[in-house]
Order: sequence, then structure tokens, then C-alpha cells
Amino acid sequence: MDETAERLLGSASRLSRDPETEIDWEAPIGDGYGMSPEWSTLYGTPYWDELTEAQQRELTRHESASVATTGIWFELILQQMILRDVYDKPPRSAEFQWALTEIADECRHSIMFARATERMVEPAYRPRLLARELGRMFKTVATGETAYAAILVAEEVLDVMQRDWMRDRRVEPLVRTVNHIHVVEESRHMVFAREETRERLAGAGRGRRWVSALVIAIAADMIVSSMVSRQVYANVGLDAERAVREARSNEHHRSLLRTSCANLMDFLGSVGLLTPAAARVYRRTGLL
Repeated sequence: MDETAERLLGSASRLSRDPETEIDWEAPIGDGYGMSPEWSTLYGTPYWDELTEAQQRELTRHESASVATTGIWFELILQQMILRDVYDKPPRSAEFQWALTEIADECRHSIMFARATERMVEPAYRPRLLARELGRMFKTVATGETAYAAILVAEEVLDVMQRDWMRDRRVEPLVRTVNHIHVVEESRHMVFAREETRERLAGAGRGRRWVSALVIAIAADMIVSSMVSRQVYANVGLDAERAVREARSNEHHRSLLRTSCANLMDFLGSVGLLTPAAARVYRRTGLL
């Protein structure tokens, strides 16, 4: 692990970004999409086709802000789990120093997301109360592969979306820049999470893998289902009940998630964390 951590520290020293100085926070905001429209939860539904282009743009801006807020929520969970995990590790080790470097990255990302959403939309979004309370419990008890694989799932799901958004010129420039910074730095975090997951599972028995796999899948379900708040639809003037109903049965969106998460599912399968029970949860969530 120290060899990987040393390599990641070298990458961080060369490629770390500072959103505070690299983003022009005073630049005027245009009327671009908040995300690639194909990633909207309503894209491909009859409701989407009924909206004007201006309404579609506004919907994606609020959806993007809600996703970013969910990102902040999980980054706070992630930071606390990592800090607890390295509490007893030698401070001179590369693994310890990389862990603190990742926490510093996440602090900058959370501030960046908060400032970007403030520029883009009103009001602010937060994950629902149940998700926040389950997250509070998860960050307190999750350890080992349960913590690191959950981190990996959350980061990879967000990563596949943001890679599309950062290249899409229909998307508002501020959002593209924020996503580019996040994608570049999260790639290091995902390498670390994969290595930690493999290492923590070394020698783990079948029962432990079964329990860990199910806990990780449930955490993934909570994260994905929290990404777009139902309040988003009401705030852009839509019928929230109908929007939620059509979003939940939107096969286009589920297909996009499944395709984008294929590598993640392959990894979970390769380390024994895609058990039948976990697979059922991922299918319900739309990741498999």
C-alpha cells in the first residue's frame, strides 16, 4: 500500500488544483444546461418532451445542484471514515500522508461544490433527513472494506456523470470547470479506494464478504436515490408527484447508469463483493 500511496502523493503534488484561484467566481453565469441533458432524470420520458427547452435547462441546473449537494454530504462522511482509519497509523508513512492529502482534496471539493451551487440556483438542497441520519450511523460504524468500497461506489457513480458533463459544451462553463477539477482529483482517490478494498479483504471469509457486500450495496442505494431531491421538480414548477413517478420508471436513465457502472460492478465481482443479495439491491437501484 505504501508504494501506491507514494505514487499518489507524487501525482497530487503535480496535478492538485486550487478551485479558489483557478475558477473565476465573479464571471457572469449564462443560461447553459446544468448537466448533459441526457443525464436528467426525466430525459426520455413523456414529461421531458412536454417541457420547453428553457424549462429543460432550468431542471438540469437544479438537478446538478442537488447532485453536488449529495456529493458534499458523502465527502463529509468519507473524510470522517478516513480520519478514523488512519488514527493509529505512523505519521511518517506514505499511507498516512496520502490519507490526509485526500481529506484536504475533499475539503476543497466540498467548498467548490457549495460555491458553485450558490452561483447556479436557489434554493439550496440537502439529502433527505433519513439519508442524513443513516449516513451519520454509517460513518460511525463502517470500517475496512465496507468503508472503502462504499467510498469507491459513491465516487465512481459521480465520476461517470461528471466526465460527460465536463466535455459537453451545452453545459454551463462554471459546471464544466468544477467537474473537470473534481474528475482529475477523484481518479487518485478511486485508485486508493480500490487498493484499500483489495487489501482489507485479503483472507476475509465468505460470511464477512456476504455481510460487507450487502452493507455496501445498501449504502450505494441510499447515495444514488439521494442524488436528485424531489424538491427539485417542485422548485422548477413541475408536478412533483408525476415527475418522481416518471423518473423512477425511466429506463433511459437506468440504462445510462448500468452502462456507466459496468467497470465498477466488474471490480466488485472480482473481489467477491457482488453476492446475489447485493446484486438484487444494485438491480433495484439501477446500477446493475
